[in-house]
Amino acid sequence: MAKSRRGAGPQKSEAEELPKAKLSAANFKKSLRLFSYIKKQKWKFALGMFFLILSALVGLYFPIKSGDLLGIFGNNNVDKTQLKTELFKLGGILLSILLAQSLISFFRVYMFAQVTENILEGIRNDTYQRIIRMPMSFFSKNQVSEISSRIATDVNVISDAFTINIAEFIRQSIVGIGGLVMMVVYINWDVAKWFLFVIPPLTIVAILFAKKIRGYSKNFQDKIAEANVIVGESLTGITNVKVFTNEHFEISKFMSKTKDIKNFGLKYGIFRGTFFAFIMTFVFGSIFFLLFKMIEAKIDGVIAPDEFGKFMMLSLFVAASLGGLPEQIANIQRALGATDRVFELIDGEIEDIDLTVKNSQASGAGKLSFQNVCFSYPTRPDFQVLKNISFTARAGQTIALVGSSGSGKTTIANLILRFYSPDKGSISIDDIDIKQLNLTELRSKIAMVPQDVILFAGTIRENIAYGKPFATNQEIEEAAKKANALDFINSFPQQMNTVVGERGIQLSGGQRQRIAIARAVLKNPLLLVLDEATSSLDSESEKLVQEALDKLMLGRTSIVIAHRLATIRKADKIIVLQKGEISEEGTHESLMKNDNGFYQKLSKMQFELN
Repeated sequence: MAKSRRGAGPQKSEAEELPKAKLSAANFKKSLRLFSYIKKQKWKFALGMFFLILSALVGLYFPIKSGDLLGIFGNNNVDKTQLKTELFKLGGILLSILLAQSLISFFRVYMFAQVTENILEGIRNDTYQRIIRMPMSFFSKNQVSEISSRIATDVNVISDAFTINIAEFIRQSIVGIGGLVMMVVYINWDVAKWFLFVIPPLTIVAILFAKKIRGYSKNFQDKIAEANVIVGESLTGITNVKVFTNEHFEISKFMSKTKDIKNFGLKYGIFRGTFFAFIMTFVFGSIFFLLFKMIEAKIDGVIAPDEFGKFMMLSLFVAASLGGLPEQIANIQRALGATDRVFELIDGEIEDIDLTVKNSQASGAGKLSFQNVCFSYPTRPDFQVLKNISFTARAGQTIALVGSSGSGKTTIANLILRFYSPDKGSISIDDIDIKQLNLTELRSKIAMVPQDVILFAGTIRENIAYGKPFATNQEIEEAAKKANALDFINSFPQQMNTVVGERGIQLSGGQRQRIAIARAVLKNPLLLVLDEATSSLDSESEKLVQEALDKLMLGRTSIVIAHRLATIRKADKIIVLQKGEISEEGTHESLMKNDNGFYQKLSKMQFELN
């Protein structure tokens, strides 16, 4: 529920919501693996680090020289012409420092960008190559949106860490620590000590305050998101709200949530008010106190005008650097967490898929055998879906699977494709256990036409060619013709180049089914699996799809999962499943003679309904 709420409200970016990893030696060791992707870019990384350190050192030199401006301002004993000469000379030096700093910063960013993009290219490629080869059990346990986030959001967080956060952390650390050292070296200790005693502790308190506020802010946004979920769900299901006259119920839910938001917002307001009071009193008070002590030191002759200027400039640089470190650390922690999640995918178990095979041609007769197969899904190991299933489909036979929902029909199809492996028993094709076959070889023998066809958001031609990516235009058109799809395809202005839209939304259900059949025709499999391919179609579409399926099934071993028994009367064998077991099997005629059989009962029920 929490995940759905995140997307409903007006909130922080996904990267800000990512969990942070601890800054431990183990996590840093894991992150070092990223450097294996640098390869030939190592010298660029070293050069980038050189420019980074040089940039920080040049940045420290700037406040020292700019502090000399106040030395000139406070020097009243020298001729004005000489003072102007010194002023212009100092201005030239400061301008040169700025130009050098900008040039160094450019090369630093450019070098790190090249290194980072090489790392990210490798990570993206490896992550996607691993995900696409993950077993179906992985996808049953993980949401698609979460998997996509690992390729997009997590990789972007790693990118920001390499190009910005790590570099800034190192630079700000050098400026902050170096600035404190310079205060002691260049400035009188009687003045510098006040900065050391006041600013660092104050910075730590401010950081802790800000961290607490960020936590409050996140909780506050989550509560607003929960209210937005109520709005979104009630408006999406407005028909149900009105049919059941539940307007008062929805209003009460929303008002209860807005009351929570108000109460939390008041507490949040008190905390923010306290924080701003702290800032106004202690931060600005500290600045005033330091300024007071410096002026006092100047009056007492303890500090010279140029030391006064250097102290002021160093104070600003050091305070800014120390204040920015917590944010960089938080971002590095997010990057460590993102790195860990990405490598979890890269190191995950994958299927043994041969990526070098392009257009594999299926060979064999197509005989299929199940021998005492038992199976439970990994997500429900305590519930046995299939119990001692045994049957044989000879080459070219049509075997129909019928039964009530949850009886194991689709599970059998999943096992044939080796999306999962049986807990007990064996499945063989042409008397070879499918576990002994390479997955690429096995799946090249099989095509599937599911009930809910999902097309890719490209053209009709691309979707048909998915069955054989390097097919010729003539082969694609011939497949469309056999699938009873060519007529409706040619009726479109763009014909084969018609864009089907996301998931094929621009086409009707019957048209999508015929595209899927054309895809299967083009693959030319030995074994065909039809998972209720006509159950959701109107009568006209069903007739066209069924004709296409009849052509496709001709001469092929076919496993047909069907709810509509009228479509499987010609099957060579009908297997009736109940609670994961085979209760009956035979032809339509023989099963109809069994007065006590489930098949006859189911057939009569459908006939009466029709």
